[in-house]
Formats: sequence, C-alpha cells, structure tokens
Amino acid sequence: MIQRKPLAPWAAYLLVGVGLLIMLAPFYFMFVFASHPRSEIFSLPPPLWFGKDFALNFGILTERIAFWRSLGWSLYVALAATALTLLFCSMGGYAFAMFEFRFKQPLFTLVMGTMLLPSFLGMIPSFMIMDALGWIDQPRALYIPGAASAFGIFMMRQFISSAIPRDLIEAARMDGCGELRIYWSVVLPLLQPALGTLGLITFIASWNNFIGPLIVMRSPDMYTLPLALRSLQSPANTEWGALMAGAAIATLPLLVLFAISSRRLIDGLTAGAVRG
Repeated sequence: MIQRKPLAPWAAYLLVGVGLLIMLAPFYFMFVFASHPRSEIFSLPPPLWFGKDFALNFGILTERIAFWRSLGWSLYVALAATALTLLFCSMGGYAFAMFEFRFKQPLFTLVMGTMLLPSFLGMIPSFMIMDALGWIDQPRALYIPGAASAFGIFMMRQFISSAIPRDLIEAARMDGCGELRIYWSVVLPLLQPALGTLGLITFIASWNNFIGPLIVMRSPDMYTLPLALRSLQSPANTEWGALMAGAAIATLPLLVLFAISSRRLIDGLTAGAVRG
C-alpha cells in the first residue's frame, strides 16, 4: 500500500494564504472602489489602492437615498429578529431536549424537514400571508415569521442535550421551581455560548437580508439598507462609487462583530456536536 507523504508546512501555509487572499479580495476592492469615482472604477487597469473621493461618493449616496433611515431600519429589524429568535428557539430546543410528550419525534422530524425546502418556494405564500395580515410595508413582516427557525431549534436542542444534565432540571423541580423559572434561571444562563452563536448568525442573516424586504416592502421610506442600496442601480446611470461606499459602511460593522466574536461562534457551533 502506497503511503502518501504529509503536506510540507510551507506548502500548507501557502495554500491557506492563497485561499485567504481569494476570500479577502472582494472586501478589499469594495473599500478601494468606495474611494474612487465611477470613471476610475471601470478603467483598465482598475485602481488597486485607495483614492480621495470617498467623501464625494458618500455625499452622492446620502443625496440619492435616505441612507441613515435605511441603516436605522436595518438595525431595528436585525435586533428584533435576533431577540425573538433567541427567545423562541431556546424555548423550543429546551422543550424538545428535556420534555417527553406525545408525537415529540414526529414533530421534531417535521421541524427538521422544513430545512430541506428551498427558500424560494415560500416567497409567494409569505407574501399572501403578510398581505392577509395587513403587514405589507411593515417591519414586523421581516422579523416575526422567522422567529422560530428550524436551524435555531435544532442547534438549541443539541446544545441542551449535551451540556445540561437532566439531573439539574429534576433538582430544580424538586426545589419547587416552575417550568418557566427553570427555563429563565437555570437553562438560559447555561445557554450563553449557543445563544451568542445563534444571535450572531441571526443578526448577520437579518442584516444582509435582501429577498425578504424586496417581497414585503413597497415604500422607499421603509427600505432596509440592502434594498435601499439596490435602488441606486439603474440601467443608464449607476453611481458605483456611491454604491460601494454604502456597501462598505454596511459591511464594516459585520466585520468588526465577527472579528470580536469569532471564537464564540466556533465554540457554540461545536459545543452540541458530541451527542445526537
């Protein structure tokens, strides 16, 4: 049997370095193009270093769209979606992990089965439901429907099953604690790694959500930031420098947030992987 030689350390570092450059290149050029006018962005060769027109591009951006209002709507929707998702998914995961009830396994299988459905299949039904509820052009249509996500429930269920012993829950019940008290005072404090991970994933997904606002938002005053930036594009006159400036400002908080919490993200994703 032929034994393959392990990859040399320098080759492994080179491979990782090339992959890192490929992944970072779009972000780098986004920030570079944000500081150049449209005429320079499409020049050959394109600019490879920062220019002096970021203030000009930002002025065009705020003139064409209500940038700060859209930024505020995006922040509000992302925070609301994160808070509701953490609440409902932690409660659902706790129920599936620690309670025994009729049809528990079929219900959990049904929840997991929803993850197999392509998201585009729900566009028309979602619009019809939001229209029937009178939620068209309302921010609540962006954070309430996805508050109990299948991924979040599955993640919380796995973490609780592996990290919280049943004896602790039974001891709290013997001490006279009700189920809500156990959930709030015992379970939630032990869920911090998983809550931090799910919160970060939910916040980033909601912040970057484009399809959802495109379906239910009609008034430009209610646009979230991705939809507002898309409105800058036109077949005849797209200010790409302004568009890149808006995208750079919208991306910067996510990069900082991910850099600060990346360790917790990895810990939370792997914490529940030891048990099924």
